[in-house]
Amino acid sequence: MSTLLPQLVERARAWITDDPDAETRTQLEGILAQAEAGDEVAAADLADRFSGTLQFGTAGLRAELGAGPMRMNRVVVQRAAQGLADYATARAEAEGWEQISAVVGFDARKNSNVFALDTAAIFTAAGIEVKLMPSPLPTPVTAWATREYGAEIGVMVTASHNPPNDNGYKVYLGGQAVEDGARGAQIVPPYDGDIAAAIADVSQPVLADEGWSVLPDTVADDYIVKVLSLVPQQDRDLKIVLTPLHGVGGKTAEAVLRGAGFTHVTLVPEQADPDPTFPTVAFPNPEEPGALDLAFALAQKLDADLIIANDPDADRAAFAINDGGTWRMLRGDETGSILADRMLSTLENPAEATFANSIVSSRQVGALAHAAGVKHVETLTGFKWIARVENLSFGYEEALGYCVDHAQVRDKDGISAALVMAAYAQELKDAGSNLPALLDNLSAQHGVYATDQLSVRVDDLALIPAMMKRLRDNAPAQLAGSSVTSVEDLTEGTETLPPTDGMRYYTEDDSRVIVRPSGTEPKLKCYLEAVVPVTGSVADAHATAATKLDIIKADMSAALGL
Repeated sequence: MSTLLPQLVERARAWITDDPDAETRTQLEGILAQAEAGDEVAAADLADRFSGTLQFGTAGLRAELGAGPMRMNRVVVQRAAQGLADYATARAEAEGWEQISAVVGFDARKNSNVFALDTAAIFTAAGIEVKLMPSPLPTPVTAWATREYGAEIGVMVTASHNPPNDNGYKVYLGGQAVEDGARGAQIVPPYDGDIAAAIADVSQPVLADEGWSVLPDTVADDYIVKVLSLVPQQDRDLKIVLTPLHGVGGKTAEAVLRGAGFTHVTLVPEQADPDPTFPTVAFPNPEEPGALDLAFALAQKLDADLIIANDPDADRAAFAINDGGTWRMLRGDETGSILADRMLSTLENPAEATFANSIVSSRQVGALAHAAGVKHVETLTGFKWIARVENLSFGYEEALGYCVDHAQVRDKDGISAALVMAAYAQELKDAGSNLPALLDNLSAQHGVYATDQLSVRVDDLALIPAMMKRLRDNAPAQLAGSSVTSVEDLTEGTETLPPTDGMRYYTEDDSRVIVRPSGTEPKLKCYLEAVVPVTGSVADAHATAATKLDIIKADMSAALGL
């Protein structure tokens, strides 16, 4: 470290000179002083912050807040905004676009509003007509507005359900920038690479002092009206507990539910208001253990029928049910099947509809679609792919992402999904049934599709390609006693999927395993699924499937050398 320290010091001092943010300047000055005084921890921190440049990809940018090119800060965001503006203006000139426009939204995380204002100032200086959201609002509102206003660019400043000290920069393309079916969807290759190249070429961002417009406060109301069109407005007595997990979805989600006629909606008071510190949860993700404890307690107290939880930017939705006297959260795949069943019943022409889900999601939605004569396709992981499916009527991924209104929002939308789920739960209640009974009925008709994950977190990222190589060189011959009949290296692509880093295995008894590196965390993920026909009771089939999954998990652990 000592031989590199002079170079790091020089780069850090240059960064401080260029940084417009007093807080990150002060932060870096403190780390720099400690490193120069011989503090090895500070020197290592400095080296990490300047180990490269935060890379722009299909997910845009996302990282911890702080000073340096490997963190989220005003310097990094301004460069990204300038590169995006340069990319758009170059294409406009080459392709003869008319006026370029952009919608810029932001959540309530630390610095989200600052990053959004910087983006608006840079876009305006580049001649781009900017519509800035009036306040912190859900990501689906920005995704909707990108299409609603015909904007070429949509930017949402959010880190979704990441830890409190993270932030991010999510990009949509629309208008003249992409073909009709992709307008308002997240970027995919080659757009990400072209934008990244433009960012790399930025010398000095230019910011305007004024000139952008701020959308009226009623923009959220306009979105709400569109969402409410999904269900008839009528009196509903379902008792709902709602939590936005300290995020920006609470006000909008409650307005949607009440607008549809749900009069018994109770927000978890400790989590109702936006708070960038997320004080009641260790990790602001509905899937994390403990995140819904307050909601469970309130639901128990109120004898509620349904818990709805949105992640902090409300593009995801989680649901919990009282299953035999115990509250539990539905797995993302269970929710996917429930919503698919609901959406199938609303189709006017099944022959013209398409259902889609990511390859790591359960195959039960495919079974439901095929039984109903509806086309079903699988995509790579991420709504940037799902949202591009032609004639999409319903799309989902197991990580709590659902699209029930593709015409309005070309992304996952936790608010519209919440409304459709609540309306279905009400319909079942009125018929003397409930969601657990519906799940059992779907299993009885189509078989039990049980899913689980084996997630391997690593400290050394080099271990992930090593484990993938091990699998490619030595494919497991059996999983849970059933012969592996198909081994696919997804880096080669398939007839329906572009290449991606992953392996897929099928067994003789129709179990499936997909192994892939996480796109957002230092993890290798194994997605496991066992399919068991129901010949006796549904409970017995679930027990058989659970045993299979346990054995498959052990077999995959051994195959990975764990």
